[in-house]
Amino acid sequence: MAFKTITREYEGFLEDRKSRFLAHLVPVDLFDRRLEELRKQHKKANHIVTAHRRLQDDGRVAESGKDDGEPAGTSGMPVLRVLQGAELINCAVLIVRYFGGTKLGGGGLARAYSGAAQDAIGHAELVIFRKILRKQVSTGFASGSELERQVEALGLSVIARDFTADGVTLTVEGPEDALAQL
Repeated sequence: MAFKTITREYEGFLEDRKSRFLAHLVPVDLFDRRLEELRKQHKKANHIVTAHRRLQDDGRVAESGKDDGEPAGTSGMPVLRVLQGAELINCAVLIVRYFGGTKLGGGGLARAYSGAAQDAIGHAELVIFRKILRKQVSTGFASGSELERQVEALGLSVIARDFTADGVTLTVEGPEDALAQL
């Protein structure tokens, strides 16, 4: 399965019977900070529903959906299912809801929250997810320049160069598949 991700925040919007749903699709690393900012910015909002998916180091996907006071299962899980359906990873959706005065019911809430999430994803520039890793490689002094050329040709970044009595050890960072070729 080829996951997709984003590199910056995107927004979406949905209105249903005067309730407004403001969706924010963010990289998962920005999730906590963005949630705090939205809580301060939208003090009069009734709910901020969240869902996220993150790839763990061991290859498993950690994910969750939070209803933030909405009836159980009507908001967080439908938003999470949208992230799953779009095959997004290392992303989060935060949806601010302003109540419009008319109750939407369980099905209406699920459609509204998932629709707002889909709108944000529809505005997003999705990129293929590539797991970034670090690796140390060592060589003698005579082969140091050739190793540097290989690293550059594979599009990898040298994070550190450590010179020893025997040669050089490079700490290299880049996509998992490129590192495997080194």
